[in-house]
Amino acid sequence: METLTHDIRLKRLKFRAWHRGTKEMDIVLGTFFDRHHHNFTSVQLDQFEALLEAPDTEMFKWLSGKAQTPDEFNTPLWLEIIAYWKTSPQWM
Repeated sequence: METLTHDIRLKRLKFRAWHRGTKEMDIVLGTFFDRHHHNFTSVQLDQFEALLEAPDTEMFKWLSGKAQTPDEFNTPLWLEIIAYWKTSPQWM
């Protein structure tokens, strides 16, 4: 299995965050990643990578409160993303 350097991993995660499939989730995850990835721990990187596997339509339901976030995605990082989305001026 390929071992990714930290920089390559960050570049791949940034690309995936900005190329989700729906513009709404591109903006939410892409801007969050751009603003916060510098402080991510390795656990947070793993959590973010796992979130990127979730379908956009489901993730947007979790984000908007129309569906409950499954336990495997309901991490402290996801709660930070929700708080970011709710308090960012670009959403208002």
